[in-house]
Amino acid sequence: MRFKKSLLIMMTVLLVVVMAGCGGGNNTKQSAPANTGNSGTTVQKENDPANSTTPEETGLDHSKPLKLTVFSTTANYGGVQTGWFAKIIKDKFNIELDIVASNLTGGDTKIAAMMASGNLGDIIIFGDDKTHYPNAIKGNLLLDWNKDDLLNKYGKDIAASFPKATEKAKISFGGGTAIYGIGNNVASNPKGASEGKDMTWGPDLRWDLYQQVGAPEINSIEDYLPVLKKMQELEPKNSKGKKTYAFSLWSDWDGNYKLTLAKQFANMLGYDEIPDTAVYVKADEEKYYDFLSPESWYMKSLQLYFDANQMGLVDPDSLTQKFDDVVAKYKDGRLLFSWFPWLGAANYNTEENQAAGKGFALVPFKGELMYSTGFNVYGSNGVISIGAKAQDPERIMEFINWMYTPEGAMISAGSGTAVPNGPKGLTWDINADGKPFVTDFGWNAYADQQNTQIPEEFGSGDYYYGQNQMNFSFVVPAMTNPETNEPYDHNLWTTTLERNPSKLDSDWRDKMGVLTPKEYFVKNNLIAIAPQGFTGKEPLLMDKSLEQKNKQIGTVIQQYSWKMVFAKDQAEFDKLNKEMHDKVNGLGYTDVMEFSIKKAEELFEARKSVQ
Repeated sequence: MRFKKSLLIMMTVLLVVVMAGCGGGNNTKQSAPANTGNSGTTVQKENDPANSTTPEETGLDHSKPLKLTVFSTTANYGGVQTGWFAKIIKDKFNIELDIVASNLTGGDTKIAAMMASGNLGDIIIFGDDKTHYPNAIKGNLLLDWNKDDLLNKYGKDIAASFPKATEKAKISFGGGTAIYGIGNNVASNPKGASEGKDMTWGPDLRWDLYQQVGAPEINSIEDYLPVLKKMQELEPKNSKGKKTYAFSLWSDWDGNYKLTLAKQFANMLGYDEIPDTAVYVKADEEKYYDFLSPESWYMKSLQLYFDANQMGLVDPDSLTQKFDDVVAKYKDGRLLFSWFPWLGAANYNTEENQAAGKGFALVPFKGELMYSTGFNVYGSNGVISIGAKAQDPERIMEFINWMYTPEGAMISAGSGTAVPNGPKGLTWDINADGKPFVTDFGWNAYADQQNTQIPEEFGSGDYYYGQNQMNFSFVVPAMTNPETNEPYDHNLWTTTLERNPSKLDSDWRDKMGVLTPKEYFVKNNLIAIAPQGFTGKEPLLMDKSLEQKNKQIGTVIQQYSWKMVFAKDQAEFDKLNKEMHDKVNGLGYTDVMEFSIKKAEELFEARKSVQ
C-alpha cells in the first residue's frame, strides 16, 4: 500500500510506496548532481518548488512553524517526517509532520483509543470509508470543509479539478451539505486502466533464475511452486550465505479480518474484496463469491502457502516479522517471488543487478486477468480529512489542496503504489523540449532507495525514508499532468520509455514482445476494469451489533488462516479449516454474508452511473 489499504483496496489495492517503518535514514552529505537529459544536454536547474517563499496567494501567514499530527491508518512509518519531503513542505508551507501509524501501534485498538480520546489529530487518513470514517463523522471528530467556506477559499484546486469527488463526499457522508474529506487516487481521465508502467500486482519472479531453470510455461497459479523450488535449488543462499525462500509473509497488514497476502491471487483473476465484508467481486461483471467458499482464491491461497511451506518455500520468519523485515530480505536477494512490482523489483533491481541481468520481472500465468480500478472521478475509498480540533485549519486545507495540484502531484506521484518522483532538480527535471526526465541521480535513487543519500540542500537522509510517509496517493499517478502533457508517473514519461534499457529489461522485452507489463496486459486483453461509480445515496453501513459480530468473525479467520499455512500436515490443515468454518458459522457468518451481498448489489448499482 504502502499499499495495504490501497490494495485492499485493492490494495487499494494496494496498493502503492514502497512503505517503511520508523527510521530517519543516514544523513551523509553530498553535493547536488548535475542534471542531464536523454540527449546528454545539461539542463539549467530551475527554481525548485521547495524554494518558493510562499505558496499560492492565499493571504495566509506562514511565518510561524505549524506542527501537524497526522493520524494515518495506512502508514507504515511512525514519527517525525524527515528528509526531502519534509524539506519541501517546510520551505513551502513552514509545516512539519508527526505521523501516528495505527499499523504500528495496535491497529483497530489504536484507532478505537484515538476516537475515544476525542481528538484524532490535525490530518487524518483512513484506508477506506467503510467503518472508521463514518464513525469519526458521527463522533464529531472531523472538520466540515464547507465551514467558513474553507474549501472554496483554501482548497480551490480540489474544488475546481475534482468536483465529482467532493460531490460524493457531500452526499455519501455529509448529509448533502458537509464535506469531511476527499478520496484518494482521484482522476479526471474517464477511461482505460489507471495503472502506470506496471500493474498493481504481478506476479514477479527472479527473472534471471527463472530463465536458468528453462522458463517453463505457467499454466496455473499452482504451477509456480515447482518452478520456484527449482529456482531455490539453483540459488539456495544469497551472496551473504543466508537461505532463500519463495514467499516471505508478514502480518502487520492484516488488520482484523484476514491474512492479507492470501487475497492477491484473486486480484490477478479479476476480483477484489469489498473491505470488511465476506465477498470478492468481479471487476467487470455482476459476479461475486463468498471468500470462505472452496472456490475462493483466499482459501486456495491458504492451501497454496501450506503446500509451499511443506516444500520449504515459505520463510519461517513469516509468523513474527514485519513488512520492513521483508523489504530488507528483498533487498538482500533472499526472496524469489513478489506479489507486487513495487516490492520485489523496487528493492532488488538496482542498476548493478539489472546490468548483470538479475532482477524481478513479470512472469504471468495462463488465464491471468488483471484487476484495475480505472480512472475514478469520484476518488477511491481512502479518505484524507482534517481533525475537528485542528489548529489553523486554513493552512492545513491549503497544504492538502497543494497535494492535489500538478506541482504537489509531481513530487509525490507514486506514493502509496510505487516509488515517488521526488524533488524537482534532483531526481527529475524538465528538458529543453519541456518534457520531464529522470536524472542519473534519480535512477540511482529509485533503484536503491535506502542506500541513496540525499544532498543536504534537498533535505539529507536517504531517499526511502525521505518520501511522503503518510502513505496516501492523492491523484492517480497515470493521470496526465496538464503542465507537461505527460503522466505524473515517471515510469510513463516518453523520456523514460525511450531510455536505453538494462540487460534485464532488454531480455524481458525481447521474450515478452512488449515494452512494459501494462502493455502486455492491454495488448492481450487481460485487464478487467472496475467502473468506479456512485449511487448518489448514503452508503449502506453495518449496525453496531453486526459490526461487532463481524470483528469477532474476522479475528477467528485471521488466526486460523496463519495456523493453516503452517499446519504440520494436510490432515491438520483440513481439521483447522473445518474448525474455522464451524466457529464463524456459530458467530453469525450468515448474517455477515447477507449484508455482504447487499454491499455487492450496491456496488453494481454504483457502476451503472458511469457505464
